[in-house]
Amino acid sequence: MRKVAVVALSFIASVVLAASVMAESGVKEECITLCKDAAKFINEKGFYPAVFEINKKEGKFVTKNTYVFLADLEGHLLAHPFNQQYIGMDMTGNKDPNGKLFVQDYIAVAKSKGEGWTEYMYPTPEELKKPTPFKEKKFSKKISYVYRVPGKDLMLIAGYFE
Repeated sequence: MRKVAVVALSFIASVVLAASVMAESGVKEECITLCKDAAKFINEKGFYPAVFEINKKEGKFVTKNTYVFLADLEGHLLAHPFNQQYIGMDMTGNKDPNGKLFVQDYIAVAKSKGEGWTEYMYPTPEELKKPTPFKEKKFSKKISYVYRVPGKDLMLIAGYFE
């Protein structure tokens, strides 16, 4: 009887782990697809229509799991569906609690490889809604995909929390 319970628990743990890995894989693909679709939109429709669309909270580049935002290769925020108050600002000095300059990582990936992943610590959307000061918020691991818009000095970023 005990062996059956151990086997059953092992099986359940394996199923849960596999589901978690598949879910993470799905959101990773979603980040890549959204960024590449937004780049295509920029190149087909133009910069200003893309900024307008990316800024929409319920636009085509916002899903249940992630959203896209746009910056130039100097680190200025150009479009964001949830943080429009920071548009135009230089973000290169933004650090996570460990001192990692994550926007500079975005720029390095965009300039060197054209696309890739970065990791840093950032508050979840739920944590950001809390009335506590930013420094006192709980930070979680965020994984972001960076994609340089072909032919432009622009990058699109979409991420998720681990």
